Amino acid sequence: MKLMHKSGLIVAIAPLIFSITACGGESVQTANTASPGANPPVSATQNRWNTIKSRGQVICGVSGEIPGFSFVGADGKYSGIDVDICRAVAAALFDKPDAVEFRNLNAKERFTALQTGEVDVLSRNTTWTLSRDSSVGLEFAPVVFYDGQSIMVRKNSNIKSLADLKDKAICVQTGTTTEQNLADQMRKRGITYKPVVFEDVNVTFATYLQGRCDGITADRSALVSRRTTLPKPEDNVILEEVISSEPLAPAVAKGDTRLGDTLKWVVYSLVKAEELGITSQNIGQFATSNDPDIKRFLGTEGNLGQGLGLTNDFAARVIKHVGNYAEIYDRNLGPKTKLNLARGQNKLWNKNGLLYSPPFR
Repeated sequence: MKLMHKSGLIVAIAPLIFSITACGGESVQTANTASPGANPPVSATQNRWNTIKSRGQVICGVSGEIPGFSFVGADGKYSGIDVDICRAVAAALFDKPDAVEFRNLNAKERFTALQTGEVDVLSRNTTWTLSRDSSVGLEFAPVVFYDGQSIMVRKNSNIKSLADLKDKAICVQTGTTTEQNLADQMRKRGITYKPVVFEDVNVTFATYLQGRCDGITADRSALVSRRTTLPKPEDNVILEEVISSEPLAPAVAKGDTRLGDTLKWVVYSLVKAEELGITSQNIGQFATSNDPDIKRFLGTEGNLGQGLGLTNDFAARVIKHVGNYAEIYDRNLGPKTKLNLARGQNKLWNKNGLLYSPPFR
């Protein structure tokens, strides 16, 4: 798949620090564009929708730099929970999860890329906030990962809390909610500090690794992820204090209602399938189910997909090709991965978590 090429310092320094090829790529499969649907709504939405359908693939903006979320391996292939969201959308639209072109975007350029139409969908560990939902012009889908911000420090620094960072240098990436969250928390607690700010995440972590910062702040999951790429991960610890709530969600541009509805219900289908016990491995066993909820979900009864401009079995396509939420989480972040992130609040509602799907009816 295609990548956006970067230049300058990021390209020079990233390969020295992380074992990835950020400018690698994969080939793109072209999918069948035929799909039934209702009458298209407003012109802007119709144009975006028709462009995607005629193109035969979804252009998805990701980071490509965060293991477990979106990461380009040495073989040029993408993996991660954000990547799987993009593939799930392609599965729903084209019945081909590989009908995706990935574009690597840094934190600063991601919103412009969505607003200008460079990408169709943004699936890049982005925090859902009021300003982004309004003045920035994003239309968010449901949260795919509930996170919180923290700070990583060197183990031998004897830094145990935010208070210990008084007058210390903290690396932070600009263009993110982490920059303001850090400033807010330190101001509220009356702690002076020295922010060391960079646009690029690779440069931010490289600066921390060089010892020019006493700590580095990001979403807790990003810190866990990035720590695995450091030469000696065990020499770095993440403080227990969580200084913000970070609901991470994919998004489309405001006004792309038809695409936004598709993205929304694709995410809900991942959650609902886990609730119903339907996986990529056992979905065939549910084909003859008499349960009306399952029949509507799989599209063997009713016409829910048609209302979205999709086939009625769009959810079945998604689960068959990509799996349910638990499958996606486990293969990217679960106990058998290097990250080994406990699901915590990212469990289903009926397991004391926050994930919940509206009814498929």
